[in-house]
Amino acid sequence: MTVGPSKFAPVANQFYQTEPWATEVLLRHFPVGRDDVVWEPAAGAHLMADVIREHGAFVVTSDIETYTKGHHFICDFIDGPADQLLPQPHAIITNPPYGKGNRMAVRFAELSLERCTGLVALLLTAKFDFGKTRRHLFQDNPRFMAKIALLDRISWAGNGETGTEDHAWYVWGPAGQQRQPLMLWGAK
Repeated sequence: MTVGPSKFAPVANQFYQTEPWATEVLLRHFPVGRDDVVWEPAAGAHLMADVIREHGAFVVTSDIETYTKGHHFICDFIDGPADQLLPQPHAIITNPPYGKGNRMAVRFAELSLERCTGLVALLLTAKFDFGKTRRHLFQDNPRFMAKIALLDRISWAGNGETGTEDHAWYVWGPAGQQRQPLMLWGAK
């Protein structure tokens, strides 16, 4: 199967609602607990945050603006002042903005790893780990622990029509706990 170019024109600060099943796939492999504080910094309409909350974690939401639900705080994760950010959450779980050439997603990953010494899980394109410019996030990063390929495509429009791109969860573990990375798969 060939991946074709998207016919969807991106809009600045537009949120892409992550279907709940995609977050369920992550939590099947990496469950959250009742004592966990999870930060969802690109929360949009809270679809991902709601699933995480249903699994027992306390979820703090933020985003660059309010869309349909209010957040705990408004924050530009990439360019916002550091003093607005949460002190060390147990995990950061999000579907970040990708930006041209995935440059925003790379910066989101770098900052997530700086701001959270616990679990970091980002929903990104399935080829995000390709390329030598991202070796610092994967091959050369002892925290990188798993890639979970989604076997179904996500419907970003919420109408059941899937996009043309495959996606995966990229998961980094707690600082100081190095292990051999896993390749996992998950479906609806």
